Amino acid sequence: MEVSKKPILLVLLLFSGYFAFEVLSEGVTKEEAKQLRDEVREMFYHAFDGYMKHAFPRDELKPLSCGGEDTLGGYALTLIDSLDTLALLGDQERFSASVEWIGKNLRFDINKTVSIFETTIRILGGLLSAHLLASDYNTGMRIPSYDDELLRLAEDLGRRMLPAFDTPTGIPFGSVNLLLGVDENESKITSTAGGGTLTLEFGVLSRLTYDPIFEQVTKNAVRGLWSRRSRINLVGAHIDVFSGEWTQKDAGIGTSIDSFYEYLLKAYLLFGDEEYLFIFQEAYRAAMHYLYNDPWYVEVNMNSAALVWPLFNSLQAFWPGLQVLAGDIEPAIKTHAAFFSVWKRYGFTPEGFNLATFNVQQGQKSYPLRPELIESTYWLYKATRNPSFLDAGRDILASLQYGARCTCGYCHISDVEFHQQEDHMESFFLAETVKYLWLLFDLAAGPNNLVETGPYKYIFSTEGHLLPATPQISLVTEHCSYIGAYCRSGNPRQETYPSHISKDSRDRNQSESYTVLDSPDFLPHANLQRSHFSGLMKGYCPGLTHGQRFGISYFTSDTNIENEPASSTQTSLILNSTIIVVSDPITVSPDSEVNKDPGILQDLEDDPNQELKEDPRVPQLDDDTAEESNEERVKE
Repeated sequence: MEVSKKPILLVLLLFSGYFAFEVLSEGVTKEEAKQLRDEVREMFYHAFDGYMKHAFPRDELKPLSCGGEDTLGGYALTLIDSLDTLALLGDQERFSASVEWIGKNLRFDINKTVSIFETTIRILGGLLSAHLLASDYNTGMRIPSYDDELLRLAEDLGRRMLPAFDTPTGIPFGSVNLLLGVDENESKITSTAGGGTLTLEFGVLSRLTYDPIFEQVTKNAVRGLWSRRSRINLVGAHIDVFSGEWTQKDAGIGTSIDSFYEYLLKAYLLFGDEEYLFIFQEAYRAAMHYLYNDPWYVEVNMNSAALVWPLFNSLQAFWPGLQVLAGDIEPAIKTHAAFFSVWKRYGFTPEGFNLATFNVQQGQKSYPLRPELIESTYWLYKATRNPSFLDAGRDILASLQYGARCTCGYCHISDVEFHQQEDHMESFFLAETVKYLWLLFDLAAGPNNLVETGPYKYIFSTEGHLLPATPQISLVTEHCSYIGAYCRSGNPRQETYPSHISKDSRDRNQSESYTVLDSPDFLPHANLQRSHFSGLMKGYCPGLTHGQRFGISYFTSDTNIENEPASSTQTSLILNSTIIVVSDPITVSPDSEVNKDPGILQDLEDDPNQELKEDPRVPQLDDDTAEESNEERVKE
């Protein structure tokens, strides 16, 4: 019997903890890995305590002068961004106190114009991740007094950002005023990353609030960008959200574009929406064909593929980690080695490194504590258990401790050649940089944390926030018949915040308010509106148990799993998967040799980088996404 006629994810146990090394790498024993993990923990608290003492409730810490500054909206940005790191470290006391303070004091009805991109990935993502941790006792971070305060704040913030999507292309403005909407003089130019890196947070918000509008507008934004791709499936860096014309046609995987690719794959992994997978496969194939100059990546004209910039910029360093999630390990290892060689040369990665001169690009000498190289190091070690990635992590930690540590926190490096410190510490240092370092060494020491040993599989947002693949979030189509989140109605709920776009421009879009769309992609019903339940259910369908909502248990003790419908079996399989290899969609039967023969997994343990397709026991995959001839690639 087949599990399902729908495409299913191929489970590959690259992420399992079966590799046991007493000596993890040259000079790094298991005991030293624990010491490095503890050193990273101390690093976090040096910066977090410095922020709380000298900057809170302002947005960010000035670590040299021990002061604070408002950089985004003036609403305790660093605290919100740090919430799930506190949870990951198991700090129940500070996590609970922080959640309580935010629930009582944070408000978004303020006359502030904020970045849609930064507010989404830092504030909205931070609130949603912390809500999911604080509301579920299975995470070990349940707060007894918590009453969905962060979710209500997240919904309020999401609605205040909706007017930014009121454009003819569906691609949002770059900024919005939280009180007044979009100013009529707001720039119509936005980056591809800014318009295409919103799907995870808004999608989770839709599934937690049972209002599809958030997911729909961000999906429309992705469609708006992808529909304007070039004939060779490349996208540019900046676009006019009204005309749809590209104003900067440089295509790359770094600055202004990077997380567009990231969220295509991660939106598929979290939500199971195959449209995102299709777009990712096409976009990834084009990137590897036109941008990959082994082992580096260059920037080219999106239409002609003519070389524009032979430049490594630090934001590209996320790419090997994304390739791990896509199952394309070999090029990820080579590219990571190239990127890390730049770090070794300077002690940090500069914002720009010229591949023609092999020197720091003028005007791009800074290192603002970025996490991307560390993120990829973590994912590659997790996938391969190659001890060289532990060595890389140790070197990175030493550089940060020696060059970036300062009086009250960690400083930006304004010049990587001379290690000059700058009085600024971005919130992502605590949300991502420290988090990935800690996860790397905890994994080596014997993991005991939410991500590795907790009840759920997590997708990391581009800001490093933990988004769990629970049934409520990931399996809406399987559960919609009994979740009860939507009811048939002829009167869809309509709710909007004002936009100050001129009447003429609003006419061009033929839309003056946002309504719940008739047929959201993740539900089969038309004419839907949010249901309201009283009492303990708080909006959830009566009959939906905690186990069904969070995927802890699907079957009662007297239920025979073999008699369950296919969708339930599929649900259980997906929730227990550990890494997903993206290829053309396939169907895996319970009778498949993958499920019956543990030798396949043992082979992977012996050689994690082997080609699966060579094993006749494994379903054949289409490798077109990852394999293009070297002769056809862009030359430096």
